[in-house]
Amino acid sequence: MQNMELIKGELRAESLGEKLETVIKQMPPTEITLREILDMIGDDSLMFLTIFLSLVFLVPVSIPGVSTVFGSAILLIGISRLFRRGLWLPERIAHRTIGAEKLTEVLNRALVWFRRLERISRPHRMNWLTSEGKMDIFNSLSFIFAAVLLMVPFGFIPFSNTLPAIALIFLAVGSMQKDGGSILLGHLSNVATVIYFSALVAGGGMTFFEIWRYFSG
Repeated sequence: MQNMELIKGELRAESLGEKLETVIKQMPPTEITLREILDMIGDDSLMFLTIFLSLVFLVPVSIPGVSTVFGSAILLIGISRLFRRGLWLPERIAHRTIGAEKLTEVLNRALVWFRRLERISRPHRMNWLTSEGKMDIFNSLSFIFAAVLLMVPFGFIPFSNTLPAIALIFLAVGSMQKDGGSILLGHLSNVATVIYFSALVAGGGMTFFEIWRYFSG
């Protein structure tokens, strides 16, 4: 218990990369359960998970169906955060063991992306965007909205999953780092996604109308 508290204390470091490095260093040599990982990371665990799931979509075209599965998981994270409740996991999943060596390898690869995120994130910037109360509720709703946008079945269209994934990553980083600048970028990414989706729908509607007019004479 004392060792776990020490780890959580180290994870309060401001650097996003340092938080992940602490998790990697404290990884046991053989195996670990998902519940132990979430407990180790503490309050930031859901945001870490969000970033992991969202990194998959940083490519122009995603695998069909993946956005629905991952988006659903992120949506549950957003709802849990909105109501300030822990993420519920079935016992079989929560206590399923994971090979620590393989997991450490994956985390080391993820560390590269975390370091890149650090370059644009500044802890405690624009604090008014990270304040408790109404702003926190608004940020949580924006997070949920981004997850819903990620679930829209446009995966075959370039950047349709990438834009909401970027929004989720910025919102997650901003929440972990208390960085209002990253949160603002997350909101703007949501706006860009809505504009992009609206253009897709409008363009599709116009194309359908032109085809219908052509064949109807």
